[in-house]
Amino acid sequence: MKFNWFTKKSKNYPAFWESYLSHFIDNSNKSNNRFVVFDCETTGLDYKSDRILSIGAIAIQNDQIVVSDFMEVFLYQDIFKPESVPIHGILKEGDEEKITEYEAINYFLNYIKDATLVGHHIGFDIEMINLALHRLDAGKLKNQIMDTNVMYQKLKYLPVEQHASLDELCDIFNIKKSDRHTASGDAFITALLFLKLKKKLNLK
Repeated sequence: MKFNWFTKKSKNYPAFWESYLSHFIDNSNKSNNRFVVFDCETTGLDYKSDRILSIGAIAIQNDQIVVSDFMEVFLYQDIFKPESVPIHGILKEGDEEKITEYEAINYFLNYIKDATLVGHHIGFDIEMINLALHRLDAGKLKNQIMDTNVMYQKLKYLPVEQHASLDELCDIFNIKKSDRHTASGDAFITALLFLKLKKKLNLK
């Protein structure tokens, strides 16, 4: 059975979006339980006015982090907020090679394919990606998602309104906070946290 977003098209989507959707047509071909842990560094926390500065992601398969299967991109800063630089350390004219939002989102979709997406407080990152997709005349992400904050809530039977920061959980689970507040660093730290939580929750 095909979903409506394959059969009912109200407009012509970009080619990169059509290519991304093709991974979801037949769920029996899902990419071997591949998880992609990702993080976005942004100019701030306002969905409407802020933009993505960088995206870092790393894959997990068979309960192992696949170090060779990773991505990291830096975007041109059309919106620059100097007050956020002490957090993420990304300068408008820094040494990183930067690409356009179109190129970054295209690369990200080609990387994730139909993998389950994992993040800490992942709703924010998903929304930032979806808003970028909207600006590029595409749809919203179709991947299944898992949130390490929610996983910890379930493990400890915590109420949904009781949140834990990534720093707090790193301390609880003895995870070294190297390269904290970089997209790639936070993705790797979250991947380590995800594997610990996944094991404790007996998830396949």
